[in-house]
Amino acid sequence: MSAPSISRRRLLSVPLTLGAAAVLPGCAVPRVDRIDDSGGPARLNALFMKQASYSEEDVRAMLASFHELHPDITVRPTFVAFEALHDKIVVSAPAGTYDVVLIDCTWPAELAGKNMLLDVTDRYDPAWQADILAGTLGGVSYRGRRYGVPWSPGAKMFFYNAEMIKRAGVEETSLATWDGVVEAARALKAKRVVEHPLVWSWAHAEALMCDYAQLLGAFDGRFLDENGRAAFHTGGGVRALEWMRRTLEEGLSAPSSVKLLEDDVKKVVCQGAAAIALNWDYMYAEANDPKQSKIVGRLKPALAPKGPTGKGPAANGSMGLSVMATSRRPDAAWQLVTYLTGKENQLRYARNTLPVWKSAYRDPVLTTGPQAPLVAAEQAQLESLVERPAVAQYNAVSQQIQAAVQSCLVTGTPAAQALAAAAARVNEIIGD
Repeated sequence: MSAPSISRRRLLSVPLTLGAAAVLPGCAVPRVDRIDDSGGPARLNALFMKQASYSEEDVRAMLASFHELHPDITVRPTFVAFEALHDKIVVSAPAGTYDVVLIDCTWPAELAGKNMLLDVTDRYDPAWQADILAGTLGGVSYRGRRYGVPWSPGAKMFFYNAEMIKRAGVEETSLATWDGVVEAARALKAKRVVEHPLVWSWAHAEALMCDYAQLLGAFDGRFLDENGRAAFHTGGGVRALEWMRRTLEEGLSAPSSVKLLEDDVKKVVCQGAAAIALNWDYMYAEANDPKQSKIVGRLKPALAPKGPTGKGPAANGSMGLSVMATSRRPDAAWQLVTYLTGKENQLRYARNTLPVWKSAYRDPVLTTGPQAPLVAAEQAQLESLVERPAVAQYNAVSQQIQAAVQSCLVTGTPAAQALAAAAARVNEIIGD
């Protein structure tokens, strides 16, 4: 959501379960002989997440509409937290439990590399290549082949409470840089507008990885060097983590940030308990819902602030829908994928998550509706994204980086020391 809108986007907050570990180390899923029963009634099992991006209510409504068009296809959905999604896919793959699954943009190298996802390259409509947002296609691709269709673009957006900013006497234009954000936070705190102006999703989960990636990119860091070896423990990677730690030490960032995920951040912001946050686009709709928010009309989306070198990327958290290689109903599953990811369906539910189709951004639903400010900001932000490391061992690599960042933020381990130790372990995981 990515962070679609994931909010999209967070991996496992705990080590892999024994069952998942048994599948991950190197074992590709055996290829199966598929039996497509699309000529008769088909029952599909589909795996979604229930946190960010499209809500569970939205997805169930989509499935009901799909069933009206395809009464011979019945879909049984399963909804899990993002933190459980990866393991659920991996553990269930050999048994063929699911026909369609939601995947994060960091997983194709692992899942496709182990034969878990169906290669759908030849099923792609030739016109899709030009109309799908380029930044989302990489999230369903591996070695030049397509293993799904993008479902939600994912730029982790910068949001601020304009009313609070005004009360603190801060110019909104000063938020264009991370240095300016710090000064604004100091003013907000000094003038008692809000005790902790900044709130983050820095729990030991993939949410932390997304926030760290965004700041690492702004401070001109990189996860891997040109040889595919760890590089986050040098230069901008260290400076970004030191910056994060300082905001906690100054009381600018909420101390609870180290225990929060994106949904928690959304609630804090919508209750008016913080003024500035990063989150996926879905937060904007809830912030403007009087039933759920105390700050209706006050939250503004903006481009990510720039770091010292002028870079202001957002973390890429795009997600896609894939057909499992073990599905015995691949044709019916593909019909479901193309319906859910289709432009018409996405426009119908654009309140929470923006479409992946470029042509959709000319539709009045987006250009004149309540989401128009978000649409304009996110369209521009999608031109500047920072990627998390694209390695087949991503899950294990992410865990090491998360642990290092948390070590610095929670226990005060010097940033350079914590990241250097993690880099050594990451290089062992990646191998030669």
